[in-house]
Amino acid sequence: MLNRLPNQRQEAITFFKSLAKIVFPIALQNLISAAVSSADVVMLNFVGQKAIAAVSLASYIQFILFIFLIGLASGLTMLTVQYWGKKDTYTIETLFGFALKLSVSFGLIFGILSFFVPELLMRIFTSEEPLIKIGADYLRIVSVSYILMSISNVYQTVIKSVEHVKTVTAITVSALLLNILLNCVFIFGWLGFPKMGVKGVALATTIARIIEFALCIIIGSHVKELHLRWECLFRKNSILFKDFLRYTLPALGNECVWGVGWSMYAVVLGHLGQDIVAANSVVNILRNLGSIMCFGMAYGGAILIGKYIGEDNLELAKRNASRLAKSTIFFGFLGSLFMILCTPLLYKFANLSLQALIYLKYVNYINALSLFGASINTVLICGIFRAGGDSKFGFILDTIAMWGVSVPLAFIIAFVLKLPPLVCFFIMYIDEYEKMAVIVYHYKSGKWLKNITRDFSNLQK
Repeated sequence: MLNRLPNQRQEAITFFKSLAKIVFPIALQNLISAAVSSADVVMLNFVGQKAIAAVSLASYIQFILFIFLIGLASGLTMLTVQYWGKKDTYTIETLFGFALKLSVSFGLIFGILSFFVPELLMRIFTSEEPLIKIGADYLRIVSVSYILMSISNVYQTVIKSVEHVKTVTAITVSALLLNILLNCVFIFGWLGFPKMGVKGVALATTIARIIEFALCIIIGSHVKELHLRWECLFRKNSILFKDFLRYTLPALGNECVWGVGWSMYAVVLGHLGQDIVAANSVVNILRNLGSIMCFGMAYGGAILIGKYIGEDNLELAKRNASRLAKSTIFFGFLGSLFMILCTPLLYKFANLSLQALIYLKYVNYINALSLFGASINTVLICGIFRAGGDSKFGFILDTIAMWGVSVPLAFIIAFVLKLPPLVCFFIMYIDEYEKMAVIVYHYKSGKWLKNITRDFSNLQK
C-alpha cells in the first residue's frame, strides 16, 4: 500500500502534465472564440438592442449546425483516439474520408436553407418582423461559411486526435482574431469601408471562415503522422464504415437531441419578447468565459482517456477518468462563481431597455447554476463515456430527458400556463440536474469502458 501511493502520485502528475498540454491550447481556442462572440455583442451594442436580439436568434441556425458537427466530431474522435493509441494512422485517414463526406452534406443543407429561405428560418424563433428582417440579412451572407466550417471541423478533429492540439489552436485563433478585426472594420466603417452593422458581422464571419478553411487544407496536408488528402474520400472498408456509423450516429443523435431541444428554448424565449433574449445574449458573454476551462478539460481529456484505452491500458484509463471528472467539476464550480462575481460588470456596458436590465441579474444567476450542472454532465457523457466508446447511453438519456420532460414543460409553462418570463427561464435552465443522478450511476458502473478498435493491418498491405 505504501509503495502504491508514490506510484499513483507520479501517475497523477504525469496525467495532469499531459492533460495540460492538450487542455491549455483548447482553452485558449475557447477563450478567443468567446472573445469573438463577446465582441459581436459589444459592437452590436452600438447598433441597438434589435440588432443584438436578431443576431442572437439567427445564430441558433449556426448553433444547430454546430451541434451536428460536434456530434460527428465526437463519434469520429471516439474511434480516432483509440486507433491513435494503436498507432494505426491508415485507419485514421480512412475515418477522415468517411467523416468528411457526411460533414459536407450537413454544411450544404444548412448553407442552402440559410441563403434561399432565411426569413422562414427566422420565423421559427420569433414573430417580430424587425428581428426577422435583420436576422435574414445576416443568414443570407453567412450561409457560405456553413459549408466551409463543415470541412474545417473534420480536419481539426482528426489533427487534434493525434495530439496536434497546438496546430489546431493556431488555425482557429488566427481565424477568430481576424474575425474580431473585420468586425471592427465592417461595423464601424474603418479603413474607408461603409458602416454595415449586422451585415458587417456576417461578412466578417464569412471571410474568417474562408481563411480558416484554407489553413486547414494547407496545414492538414503537412501533418507528418497523417496524409489527409482527397484520396481518403474514396477509400472503402465496410467493417470500419459500420463501426464509424455504430459509434458516430448515437453521438450525433445525442448532440442533435440536446442541441435542437436547446434551440426550442430559443423558440420559447423569442416568443416571450426581445427583452429576455437580449438579456440572455449579454449574459452568454460571461457563460462562454466561465465554461472555457471545464469544457476544454472535458473534451481534451477524452483524447487522453481514449488513447489509454486504445493502448489496452484500461485500469490506467479508469483511474485517470476519475481524475479528469473531479478536476473538470472543480473548474465548473470556479466558472459559475466567476459569473456570479462579474454580475456588476454586465451593467457597465449593456445598452438595454429597462425591462431587459431588470432581467439581467437573475438571468446571469440562473445561467451560473446551469453551467455547474453542465460541467458535471459534459465531462461524463461527452468526455469519459465517449472516450470509452459509449455513445448510446447519452443519446437515450438525453432523448428521454430533453424531449420527454424539458421541451414539453417549456412550452406548457410559456404558452399554456403563461408564467412570467423569468420563471420560464429558470425552469428551462435547470434541466441539467434532472438527469444527473442517472449519469453518475452509469459512470460508477464502469460499463462505459471498452476498447472498440480492430486489427486492419492485413487490409493495409
